[in-house]
Amino acid sequence: MHLDIFNKGVTVDFFPSAIAFSIPLPDGGSYPIYWYGILIVIGALVGAYVAALEARRRGIDPDHVWNALLLALIFGVIGARLYHVISSPRGSNIGFDYYLANPMEILNFRQGGLGIYGAVAGGILGIFLYARLIRLEAEEWLPRLLTRVFRFEWQTVNLSALRLIDLGAPGLAIGQAIGRWGNFFNQELYGYTTDLPWGIPIDALHRLPMFSDLTQYPVETTRFHPTFLYESLWSVGVAIALLVIARRWQKARSGDLILLWGIFYGLGRFLTEFQRPDAWLISGIAAAQLIGIALVVICGVALMYRHTGPSKAQVAAERAKQRRHRSK
Repeated sequence: MHLDIFNKGVTVDFFPSAIAFSIPLPDGGSYPIYWYGILIVIGALVGAYVAALEARRRGIDPDHVWNALLLALIFGVIGARLYHVISSPRGSNIGFDYYLANPMEILNFRQGGLGIYGAVAGGILGIFLYARLIRLEAEEWLPRLLTRVFRFEWQTVNLSALRLIDLGAPGLAIGQAIGRWGNFFNQELYGYTTDLPWGIPIDALHRLPMFSDLTQYPVETTRFHPTFLYESLWSVGVAIALLVIARRWQKARSGDLILLWGIFYGLGRFLTEFQRPDAWLISGIAAAQLIGIALVVICGVALMYRHTGPSKAQVAAERAKQRRHRSK
């Protein structure tokens, strides 16, 4: 952080610590708790709270949001970690080849390394599994096992996964906006050098190799684009847009909001990746940009088809007509 005290003409550089606090251990050591993990959890809880408010507004029991959150978090963390494992960021010796040589390090979450695309894919899978679970009848083996272990009465609920995912779309964007500040405390996810007033300093320990020459890039005077901030602000805008659309778009269908999230976030990620010197490249193009553009195209086409293509009734009628024609 770069602070100018104008009255005294003094410039103060503040380098954040990744550790929020440490828990003393009996052996005299300590167990550090990192800001990154704290902000990820806060983002998930705030996002779920927004989703619960949306559920109540739509007449859906908010408990389904909190119940689905558990599976979404479990599969989301697994997906986020797997995305990180298969990636190979520039300027880092920790990538896919490293994890192939050190497979046990995949489980070392405290060394960081989570990818938002994997987190979203895993979270969506978790919600689909939850929606499938609550539609099971009480007599089936899994409900019987759960009710026996946790001592509650099973109630079958016909709630589609797409409705649940749409409830969480604005909260997902809010959670991203909050979670990105973990990158600030880690002094990561910064861009190229800049003279803009909101540029941030990065200490020598957290410099990417391309900026490690302190004679060319002195710690005292070199500032970098806060890429994490750009994505955080974009995510706030996405969340506001989705909340407004959810209230005003009368013809919206279940699944439309998550498609809109894909369009908005994909576009934003494509733009912010231009300020990612450490981006994982595929054939010279940032992998996150390729995924972002694919999201924009796929979600855009799906959204247009859902609202301009033939209805389900028309498709069913056409298929029935074809079957009758083949049977003659």
